This record gives sequence, structure tokens and C-alpha cells, in this order.
Amino acid sequence: MLLRELVSASRQRLQGYSWLSQQPAMLVWATVAGVLGALATFLFYQGIHFFQLIFLGQAGEIDDVVSTLPWWARLILPALGGVAAGYVLRASSRFSADKPSDYMESVAIGDGQLSIRQGLLRSLSSLISVASGGSIGREGAMVHLGALGASVLGRFAPFNRSRLRLIVACGAAAGVAAAYGAPIAGALFVAEIVLGTMAIHTVGPLLLAAAVSSFTVKALGGHLVSYTLPAVPTFGIDAMAPMLILGIVAGFGAPYFLKFLDLFRSAFKKTGWSEPWRLGLGGLLLGVILVFMPLVAGNGYNVVASLLGTSWPWHAVLLVLLMKLLATALTVGSGAVGGVFTPTLFMGAVVGTLFGQALEWLFPGFALPMFVYAAVGMGAFLAAGTGAPLMAILMVFEMTHSYALVLPLMLACVLAYFVARAVAEVAMYEVTLVRERDTNLRNRLRDTLIGDLIKPAVTVVATATPVKVVLQRFSEYPVRYWYVVDEDSIFQGVIAQQDVTGLLLGQGDIEDKTAGDILRLDFVKPLHPDMSLDAAQDIFVNFTGERIPVVSHGEAPKLLGVVYKSDLLEKYFALKKSLDSGGDSVHI
Repeated sequence: MLLRELVSASRQRLQGYSWLSQQPAMLVWATVAGVLGALATFLFYQGIHFFQLIFLGQAGEIDDVVSTLPWWARLILPALGGVAAGYVLRASSRFSADKPSDYMESVAIGDGQLSIRQGLLRSLSSLISVASGGSIGREGAMVHLGALGASVLGRFAPFNRSRLRLIVACGAAAGVAAAYGAPIAGALFVAEIVLGTMAIHTVGPLLLAAAVSSFTVKALGGHLVSYTLPAVPTFGIDAMAPMLILGIVAGFGAPYFLKFLDLFRSAFKKTGWSEPWRLGLGGLLLGVILVFMPLVAGNGYNVVASLLGTSWPWHAVLLVLLMKLLATALTVGSGAVGGVFTPTLFMGAVVGTLFGQALEWLFPGFALPMFVYAAVGMGAFLAAGTGAPLMAILMVFEMTHSYALVLPLMLACVLAYFVARAVAEVAMYEVTLVRERDTNLRNRLRDTLIGDLIKPAVTVVATATPVKVVLQRFSEYPVRYWYVVDEDSIFQGVIAQQDVTGLLLGQGDIEDKTAGDILRLDFVKPLHPDMSLDAAQDIFVNFTGERIPVVSHGEAPKLLGVVYKSDLLEKYFALKKSLDSGGDSVHI
């Protein structure tokens, strides 16, 4: 109640300052959102360490901490953490869902407002899952907290819907920048995936918020994801083929990685168990894996850093790939709150390394250094999984600080994106899938012509038809309009039922009148046979009738028939159903 009163008072006080919501002022708000996003990320990271110190007596990267524990602690830690995270998650669902808890939904299709209590509790659930060894990304909750902070900020100012959505997007960009140390990629992540636009008036505030966030985290002494690479060689034309093939491999691999996670999610849901039991079961099964391989705990940062800096035997790389795949599927599938953005980077690094080792075995002396395949594999897998190749290229570039990788990243990421879209309609984020379907539907509507839906016009009279005959026709076919044509079938207009009703009530002389005397010329705009369904739909929206005449082009348009609204809607839903029949997403 106190927060609502503060918000209301603030909005009323600032209502008179309209300049606060204008474009120049948005840069100031973006700066504040950047600071809030950095603070949220820093506090979440410190919260993980706090939980580790309280319950484990030490803090650090979760796989390092887990590796020091006895076997029985590795077994029960994820299970206990899963139960605790499940109870917190269940508590979050008790609050009313008047506002979305997912920032992507709020920005992409909502009004920018987020549920504060749900958001905080879900972030706490994520923190517990990560701190107890869950094989999931901690960065997902960090980004959400950045967006949540911006949403709260936006409530105190007189923002309209679009401005509030932009401010929340700035908070999300700040969260990505702070979590990964990649401000440019963070801004483009939100622009490409969440907002679906690269307009400068949108990207500008996002870049500013991301840059401010990165500076703030560094000032706080926070943790920034960064990978140190050996000297990157100069790439010649011979490097093109391996990078293209790696892009194809990632394009096939990433969609099926996401489908594998979704398969486990469906399996856990079928148990019918509540959140604490589901997450506890997933944690227990994860604990069995951690007993033998603690490396797969957490988001996999240490493993990726090792792959980029040292040489691994192929059987060790394959084993960690299989175990991490299973560990992530158990964590995500059981319902733990977090992101698969970082696990996707992990999978890309491991698959890229295996690809490079296979290439070196097949063509000794030809292969590039293994860390190149690992780094490019990260970007290619990310591009295929998120559907944002530009963001993926810049993400790996900023995390590795290696410009020399940009060219091979461009080849692999772009090809991986198109292969993934062709292989399976699956995406890491639901909003990208919805946006792609909407785009495809609009394209299909534009490509489908109205001529395919034309039916014969049976309610037609000639201009010379006596009004008495027209009255008889209306009594036989009580429709709203009869179409009028001349002796050459040239469309002249319509006769409205209400005009005929006026004649029947004695408001006019009908003895010598013909259809041409009472027709309407200001009828709805007729359709044309080469008009798209998209254009016809816009005309039907502003017309209350059931059918619209179709005429030919030219100064003397001939009546070709009619199109019924029901037929158009039937065609529309048939196209939509064909596009909705496939496609899955791994909701973050």
C-alpha cells in the first residue's frame, strides 16, 4: 500500500513535467536504469556467495565449491536446494497474475509493468538453485532483476506504454551487460530478441544503459565474464570451409539441444508433483552426477575457460558434454528458474572443440587451434539457439576481446542461424517464436490473393430494373445490399435495404424509378482480384457487412463476384493454424 501511494503521488507530481517522457529525457532514464541493472546484478552475485558461505562455509564458482565437498554432500546439496527453491517458487505463484512475471513478455507484448513480488521470489528461487549446484545460468535472474528495477523506476514517472516498455528494456540490457561484460551485445540482445527492432531511437538508450551498467559493475568491483585466449592466428581462405561446416553442425545441434530440454520439462510435468517435489527430484538426480563429475555444476564458466586455454583429450570432452547435457536437462526440466543462455554457450564450446579434434584426426596438420573452434562454436550455438546472429557474434567478441575471431564468427553464426530455422521451428525465447510466426503469417497473407476466394454474386440487378422489381427481390432475398450493374456488367453501386424500406413507408414516389435512380455511390471500397488477403482484411475491419464486391481494374470496372467475410476468416485461420502447428520454445 505504501509503495502504491508513493507511486501515485510521484506520478501526480511529475505529471506536469511532460518533458520527462520526451526522447532526450529518455537518455537520463536509461542512465538510471543502467545503474539499477548493475546494482541488481551485483547484489544477486553477492547473494550467491552469501548463501555459499552460510551453508557451505566457502564461496566461489559453484563447481569449484562442489568439488571440495564429500560425496554425500554432493548428492544431497542439489536435492535440498531444489526443495527449498521449489517452495519459494510455489509461494510466488500465489500472488495474483495481474502483471507478468517475465520481462520479455512484459516488453514484447505487455505494457512494461512487472509483478514485483513474483519477480523477487522467482529470483530468490533461482539464487537458491544456482547456489546449491543447479546446472543452470545465474545470468537469467540477473537480467530479470535489472528489468524489474527499471519497471519499478518507470512507475514513478508519467510514462506512456511505449516509453515504459523501453525503460524496462534498458534495465534488461543493463542486466545482460553487467552479467556478461558485453554492453554492445547486451543492447543488441534486447533489441533483436525482445523488442524486435534496430531503430536508433530504441538502440541508443539501450546502448547507453548497457555502457553505464558495465562502468558501474567495474566500479563496484563486481564479476564480469571474460575469457582469456592465446594468440589468435591470422585466418586464410583455408579457414572458411571448417567455419562453415561448424556453423552447419551448430545449426543442427542447438535446436535439438533445446528440444531435449523441453522433453525433460514435459516428463517432469507429467509426474503431477508440486514444485518442491519436482525440483527436489531433479536435484537428487543431478546430485548423482555431481558425485562423479562436479565439473557440470553451475553455469560451466570454468570448463569453458579451460577449453579456451588448455588442451583436453577427446574422450574427456565427450564425457563432459554428455554429463552437462543431462545435468542441464534435469535442472531445467524439473522447473528450476534460470537461463539456458550460458549453458548454450557451454554446449557450443564443447561441440566446437570436439569438431576441431575430429577435423584434426581426419586431416592432421590442417586444423586450427582448438580454442578457435571452441570460441566460434559458442557463437554459432548461441546464434542458432536464440535466433540472433548479430548479438551472438558481438557477445563472443566482447567476452574474448578478440577481434580476429569476428570473421570466422560471422561465417559460422549466420549459417547456423539459417540452418536452425530450416531444421526445426524452435527457439530459446517464446517472443522470438511468436514474432517469427506473426511475420510469416503477414507474408502468407500478402502472398495469398483475394481472387482465390471469389464467389458468384447472386444479388445483382441492372440499372434499368424498376424499383418495384427491386422491392420484390429484397423480399425474396432479405440481404442488406443488392449490387447494380449496367448492360455491360459494369459495377455502378449498390441499393441499400434501408433505402428500400424508406420507399415502402411512402417516403418517395417509386412508379417511374429504376435501380439506377436509388443506388448508392459511396459504398465501401470494392475489392480487386489481385488484392492480397492482408489488404482485404483491412477493408473488412472497417465494414460491418458480410460480403464485399470484387471488381476488375480500370475506369469501367466489371463486377466479378463477391468475397464473404466468413471465407476470408476461414482462410486466415487456416494459414495461422498451419504456422502454429509446429514450433517449441524453452521459456526462460
